[in-house]
Amino acid sequence: MEHVNGSAARSDFCIFEPPGKECSAREHLLLFRDRLVVVLLNRFPYANGHLLIAPRRHVADITELQHEEHRALMELLSYSCSVLRRRIKAEGINIGLNLGACAGAGIADHLHFHVVPRWSGDHNFMTVLADIRIIPQHIEESFDMLLPDFQHLSSQ
Repeated sequence: MEHVNGSAARSDFCIFEPPGKECSAREHLLLFRDRLVVVLLNRFPYANGHLLIAPRRHVADITELQHEEHRALMELLSYSCSVLRRRIKAEGINIGLNLGACAGAGIADHLHFHVVPRWSGDHNFMTVLADIRIIPQHIEESFDMLLPDFQHLSSQ
């Protein structure tokens, strides 16, 4: 609610550039970080397990990615889809990328993909009629469920 009513404290950093050097950090919903990419749980999800995947480097457009960053992002997108299918039994997945504020990017200056797990019948009349989202799992529970798969990446 703090985010919705505008009373939430603003952070001093880009959410895709959380402080510290750890590969994961619960307080930032950071599931994985290496030298090229980051994976976070979306703090304001459309569904449980809604991931955000971004390059570490602060770039706004896909055309600004270096080849190595592009490859790392695509590999991580693929891996994340496998994790969501295995851990939370996603039946489908939406992957979205909005380039620029007019295209719907909420954070337009740092490129990021949304990876949203889907299930048959998951979005009911509540979203359409009342703009309410019903998330069946607490975000910290989602974090704990997904973290081991991303920690596995750190050990490779």
